[in-house]
Amino acid sequence: MKRVIGIGNALTDMLVNLSSDEVLERYNIARGSMSLVDSRLQSEVSKAVAGRPYSLSLGGSADNTIRAMARLGADVGFIGKVGHDTTGDFFEQALSNLGIHPVIFRGENRSGKCVSLISPDGERTMLTHLGAALELHADEISEQVFSGYDCLYIEGYLVQDHTLISSVAQKAKQCGLTVAIDLASFNVVAENLDFLRELVKNYVDIVFANEDEAKTFTGESEPINALQYISEMCSLAVVKIGMKGALIKQGEQVVHVGIMAAAKRVDTTGAGDFYAAGFLYGLTQGLDLRQCGTIGAVTAGKVIEIVGTTLSDEAWDDVFSYVNRVKTERYLF
Repeated sequence: MKRVIGIGNALTDMLVNLSSDEVLERYNIARGSMSLVDSRLQSEVSKAVAGRPYSLSLGGSADNTIRAMARLGADVGFIGKVGHDTTGDFFEQALSNLGIHPVIFRGENRSGKCVSLISPDGERTMLTHLGAALELHADEISEQVFSGYDCLYIEGYLVQDHTLISSVAQKAKQCGLTVAIDLASFNVVAENLDFLRELVKNYVDIVFANEDEAKTFTGESEPINALQYISEMCSLAVVKIGMKGALIKQGEQVVHVGIMAAAKRVDTTGAGDFYAAGFLYGLTQGLDLRQCGTIGAVTAGKVIEIVGTTLSDEAWDDVFSYVNRVKTERYLF
């Protein structure tokens, strides 16, 4: 597996640091969830947090993963849809500037936006208005898009369009690609459980899930049992268990990899996305499961030290140092 193309919601992120969870309680928003909202609610919440520190960046779960993979040196592309606006122009150009092959379609609505509310302890709650991203349709994506790629990485948040996900997964498999998916969010899994189980069973080779997503997907309360359940439906299962690291299973091999302790836990936004980036990058380099999991832990550990998902050059230098050690010394933790 050498070249990876991702598909996901093309979004611009607005990251807001909260002083408390009061705004979540006021609008009855589940802490730690990802909710699809209309522009009215998103605007109301944005007004309610006006004056709080915030930043803007390229966003979207799969885009985070693909951008991090590109920075690590992988050969990658991204499929998404934006509006005919300056935000869409910025999104497409930014991908190209990062060395990512953009497969960007244009929709009628304005480009999508995600308001990410960051609690004082670093937990993030996302309110997403998809805008033009919601207009991406299965018939726009031909098999030619997958030419030259070895793996399709699917953002679980695309589950709002069952036809789109199942169609692109089927086309990718027909073209000989490995199909990977991140289960995105426990509430998204709960709302689309039967569909996701069928998708994984029929088309998916690699599944990434955190502990809550794995429990919701499988009905198993213990992570090791959830890992076993998922591994029976695909060839490679990864269940992230927070501060305890991650459990990885392929065939009969089960690996537990710990975390890289973050200097400070500022914002968990993108942690799962960066874990997938590190892990998939390891696969493109022909590394073993423990090495892949270790690089995933390194990239996830670095991104939670900052607000948002744009690491500084200095932070990437640290990542590269760890990655080189993993490649030569094999394991760090």
